[in-house]
Amino acid sequence: MDALKIRIGGVPEHYNYPIRLATERGMFAAHGIEIEWIDFGGGTGQMTKALRNNEVDICVLLTEGIVADIVNGNPSKIISDYVITPLTWGIHTAAANSLRYHNEIYERKYAISRFGSGSHLMAIVDAEGKGKRLNPEQFHIVNDITGALASLKNFETDVFYWEKYTTKPYVDAGILRRVGEFNTPWPCFVVAATDKILKSSPDSVIHLKWTIHSICGIFMQDKSFLPTVAALYKQKLADVERWYNSVEWATHGWVNNKRIENVLYHLKTAEIIPPAAKIPELIWKRE
Repeated sequence: MDALKIRIGGVPEHYNYPIRLATERGMFAAHGIEIEWIDFGGGTGQMTKALRNNEVDICVLLTEGIVADIVNGNPSKIISDYVITPLTWGIHTAAANSLRYHNEIYERKYAISRFGSGSHLMAIVDAEGKGKRLNPEQFHIVNDITGALASLKNFETDVFYWEKYTTKPYVDAGILRRVGEFNTPWPCFVVAATDKILKSSPDSVIHLKWTIHSICGIFMQDKSFLPTVAALYKQKLADVERWYNSVEWATHGWVNNKRIENVLYHLKTAEIIPPAAKIPELIWKRE
């Protein structure tokens, strides 16, 4: 019997190393699944679009981004938690920018990968928590971190939210300056699948979930992988060790409704989604 090809998307960052490891070890193949991994350097906004367009079957993406997009009509469901600790966003500006402090950013121009992306949503949620309101004219789409670096350097924008450790090499090199940090008020990454694959291949999706949970458990118990992670993702080993010891991956498929309610609350408060949005259409229940 031929293996079922499943297209999985994610950011090309260290959080997704366990899935790469499972693929290399043949753990998906043991369940009759052929993994096609697709890098999405543009982040969650790029992935939600790919899910809508059937360019990918499953994605590992930011919780708030997929919640907002499913509410807004994305034909997908959250099938599992992935990383259950918050994401630490670094708040960055160009090294030559006059901006110095977190509390100075709210009237400035923001670089975002896309509308609906994490870099967009977290800026709004952060501002809302400080009693501030950002307007659409403050946001400028830069597609990915490469676009952000150019935009910030040219003073086209002033502020850029991106994962702290991914951007740290640019801070260390004196290209960017970190003026603040912001932690998401919920677990940062979930796994989402299109309604199409959930209907056509539910058993394979369940086996895929089990495999991801299994490899995440292995990864969390074995620090010998860290030099490989550092080399693959061009990070300093000390930074990878610090990151690894602050992150916990999910080892089961249960999605906590209270966590999703937290996301919905903040997205509603920030007027990113309608007030009537509810949980049932967000989470896949088959086990």
